[in-house]
Amino acid sequence: MDEAFWQRRWARNEIGFHLNEVNPYLRRHWPCLKLAQGARVLVPLCGKSLDMAWLADQGFAVLGVELSERAAEDFFAEHELVPDVSVQGEFKVYRAGMVEIRCGDFFAMTPADVADCQALYDRAALIALPADMRQRYVNHLVNILAPNCQGLLITLDYQQEQMSGPPFAVSDAEVRMSLSAHWKVDLLERANVLNESNWRFLQRGLTRLEESCYRLGELS
Repeated sequence: MDEAFWQRRWARNEIGFHLNEVNPYLRRHWPCLKLAQGARVLVPLCGKSLDMAWLADQGFAVLGVELSERAAEDFFAEHELVPDVSVQGEFKVYRAGMVEIRCGDFFAMTPADVADCQALYDRAALIALPADMRQRYVNHLVNILAPNCQGLLITLDYQQEQMSGPPFAVSDAEVRMSLSAHWKVDLLERANVLNESNWRFLQRGLTRLEESCYRLGELS
């Protein structure tokens, strides 16, 4: 799992992970964070997710981070926006309206880059990483985000031996072990989603597929 892998996926338009609708867990549970209008939201490994447009429509500033410039260009083109493009440090930055996407290595993000982020939205980052990179990702989030930053996390869980990722299986136990030292982890919803709408996973041999949505709150 490296930059070349994801660049190839985007170049070949192999983006089955992209949803053609706003994530329903985001719609249902984002309000529970009770963020002020205008709050900035970090969206790691954002792709061209429609969730960013939804967050912007709700009045939030979005900071997406993505390896692929193709993804950023597609996002703004599909929303009929012409972004300002600049270079800041190691990142090529696309910005229009309430959405900014920085193209580059997420692990190059610094505390200064996210100093004004009050929330985190992770629908596709943690599950995109193999086990040996997930803890590194969590550690980096903890190192760059302010201690009072809260968020929404969506994961998938299945028998990992039945399918090679991505997306990778992330269990409830792993979520709590990795995150509970830094956030108050509350399970908001869990659903069995192995059905005809997820035929790709049925074809790959899965016998169980669960989605979970967590609130990451400030530790008291």
